[in-house]
Parts: sequence; C-alpha cells; structure tokens
Amino acid sequence: MLAADLAADLAAVAAAGDRAAFGRLFAHFAPRVKAYMLKLGMPAQKAEDLAQDTMLTVWRKASLYDPARAEPASWVFTIARNLRIDALRRERHPEVSDDELLEHEDGRPRADDLLDGDRRARRLRGALATLTPEQAEVVRLSFFADLAHPAIAERLDVPLGTVKSRLRLAMVKIRKALGDDDR
Repeated sequence: MLAADLAADLAAVAAAGDRAAFGRLFAHFAPRVKAYMLKLGMPAQKAEDLAQDTMLTVWRKASLYDPARAEPASWVFTIARNLRIDALRRERHPEVSDDELLEHEDGRPRADDLLDGDRRARRLRGALATLTPEQAEVVRLSFFADLAHPAIAERLDVPLGTVKSRLRLAMVKIRKALGDDDR
C-alpha cells in the first residue's frame, strides 16, 4: 500500500470511525508489527499481543495522526515501540496484581472482538459481491448512505415495492453467505 493510501485510511478512521479503512490498516500493519516485535526478541504470544494493542491504539488515536509530521508507518511503529517499552517496564515491576488491573478495565473493545469484526467484514464484502448491481445499489443506499426506502425509490426512479423486493432478496443472499440464514 502507498503511504498516501495509508494516510487516507487513517483520516477516514479518525473522521468517521471507518471500519473498512481500519480493516485495510490492520491487514497492512498488524503482521508487520508482529514481525518487528519478533525481530526484537519478543516471544510469539507477546508479539501478537503487542501487535493487537498497537492496532487498538491506532483505532482509538487515529485523530492524533498528523501527516505533516510523519509517514503512517513511522507513526504506527512509534506506537508499537512505545507499547513495547511500556510492556518491558511492567515486567520489571510486577507489584501490580492482575486483580488490580481487572478493576480498572477501560471498556475499550477487545482485540479479539475487533479481529472477529474484521473477519465478518471480509465475509460481508464477499457476500455483497454476489449481489446483482441493482441489489447492491439498494443495499449501499439503504445501509451505507442511510437513505429511507422512499428516498431510494425516488433516487433510482423505481417503484417503492421494487426497492423493498431488491433489498429483501439482497438480505436473503447476504444472510446465507454469512451463515445467518436461520432467521
């Protein structure tokens, strides 16, 4: 990925919490951060944890990224380096118990929840690719542009019943592709 594309994805995450943009950032940086941690001698599980923590920090602090000050990769790897230093400091000061840490959970989404969401998003993109162009357009306008059915009918110059039928058929295909067809 080009630095400009990565910067655009960071801006999209910062501005609108764009999950698709974050998914691209995650797919690009998470393996690289993990490899960086492994190269620095971290155990595999700790490297994975730090890569996840890095990407969570990217998600939470994307609004702090300034393209005038650093390339996206430099910014992400600075976060990773700082998290690694913090982890090493914690290991040297084990006086804080796990129970105390659990009392101060911050309510942020867990890394595995974000990863599951990313996997589901990839499956959803695959399901959307199976739709007819007409169905895909109705889904895009309904769910991504947040238009009401009458507004979609007006925009596409089709009857309201057609919009509803296309949307219903699209949802059946999507649910089946996602394994949610038991509803």
